[in-house]
Amino acid sequence: MNMLDRMDARLPLSSEERMLLDSVKELCNTQIAPRAAEYDRSGAFPWENVKAINELGLNAMFIPDIYGGAQLSFISYLACVREISKACASTGIVWATNFHAIKPLIEYGSEEQKSRLLPRIADGGLASLAITEPSAGSDATGMRTSFTPDGDDIVINGGKTFITNGDVADLYLVFGKWSEISDPKAAISVLILEKGTEGLRVLGTEHKMGTRASSTASLAFDGCRVPRANLIGAPGEGLKILFGSLNRSRPSVAAHALGIARAAFEDAVDYINERRQSGKRILEFQGIQFMLADLATELALCESWLWRVGEMVDNGDQDFGIEASMLKQRATDAAMRITTDAVQLFGGYGYCNDYRVERLMRDAKITQIWEGTNQVHRQLIGRSFLKK
Repeated sequence: MNMLDRMDARLPLSSEERMLLDSVKELCNTQIAPRAAEYDRSGAFPWENVKAINELGLNAMFIPDIYGGAQLSFISYLACVREISKACASTGIVWATNFHAIKPLIEYGSEEQKSRLLPRIADGGLASLAITEPSAGSDATGMRTSFTPDGDDIVINGGKTFITNGDVADLYLVFGKWSEISDPKAAISVLILEKGTEGLRVLGTEHKMGTRASSTASLAFDGCRVPRANLIGAPGEGLKILFGSLNRSRPSVAAHALGIARAAFEDAVDYINERRQSGKRILEFQGIQFMLADLATELALCESWLWRVGEMVDNGDQDFGIEASMLKQRATDAAMRITTDAVQLFGGYGYCNDYRVERLMRDAKITQIWEGTNQVHRQLIGRSFLKK
């Protein structure tokens, strides 16, 4: 057992969580990983993988029991994200987005909202988190989508871009600005938009470098009427909800990146143990050993911090935003480096799609960009040390 496997064996999981993780690994090995290359080639949405995940009831693990779920620890959720992403980065995004979009409803929604909406996700529904706009990326306060109260309804006008699951979701968590509040930050509000609402249009999906089977859509809201009962919290409480959402989704993005990195690392180790040059296995060369040592150390340290932040969430800590930024920034940079070096270790074969490392390298890139670019996270981390 190598040191990374020993780390996994020491994860603080209950027997139930360990059994579920073993089932996820089996599913990934037998169904999700074998399909990944074809989904990447075709760009088709991975409905077969979603069906298989739902047959395991995985959505239930982040939904409270009272609403039809079987809630488990955040660490066990992160471990599942990593395993699914290791097998197929696109499928990992699709499934993790359910958590990203629904966790704010769990944290901030009313009992009526949770009782009405959460069972749909626990039963296998898809969710989408709609924040980004053409003029508002990492700076979400620049969004222009408007929420206008009209009696018992809220009318939505505007649009979103780069929305994961945007063309397939059953529920959308949409951020916009309350029309009656003039301050651009104080106006941010959030509501649930349901599939089939009149005026909701999917304008198209992106053709991407990587994670090609995860649909990334542009949406238009043309006078969408949503019941005021779907407003989460009060008008103007959206910024608080947004930050609370991102603090939990960033560890999830890190787990996704580390799944990609682990896959590339393990593939590279297998390859350089078998491939020979000048009568030696590639791994017998000292320069290659040094290179592998750096990659293994970086991977181990990032995974250790992943489980540490997961433990903070499970312990109920509220002030972990900087820790989450450190994790997201470091883990995603590591994923890009590890996948790039894996391609290098494969030589010319690494540049061809006969081996998955070229796909993993393409998949890794987006992790440095979304949920706040790594440049933004460095700024957040650095300015946290400014003395008041």
